[in-house]
Amino acid sequence: MSRLESDLAAALAAGTPIPRDADGPVFAEPWQAQAFALVVALQNRGVFTAEEWAQALGAEIREALAAGGCRDGSDYYERWCEALEHLLIEKGLASHEGVDALAASWARAAEATPHGTPIRLENDPLR
Repeated sequence: MSRLESDLAAALAAGTPIPRDADGPVFAEPWQAQAFALVVALQNRGVFTAEEWAQALGAEIREALAAGGCRDGSDYYERWCEALEHLLIEKGLASHEGVDALAASWARAAEATPHGTPIRLENDPLR
């Protein structure tokens, strides 16, 4: 069993709320599985507790719904990433400015990357 599979199994056993079907978790895109695994790994390392994570994710979902966000769950992993970002900022492990700068760097890297090749941060022309 891979580390990701092990982390996923642990999260499922702990009752982590994620979209799932009869066969298990549902990830529409690879980045969703990676975001999920990142949160599980950070919990396992004690960066935040399961309760802190549940509070952060719940707050993001409630805020999105109040603002007219998707009610069908299609934006679940966007809320997941928002919750992670805000929790890391709250813990002093990231800053709004740092997150915004990194996001802008990834966007520039994506624009500078030839179609069909992996986007790499080093492709950012301003880096």
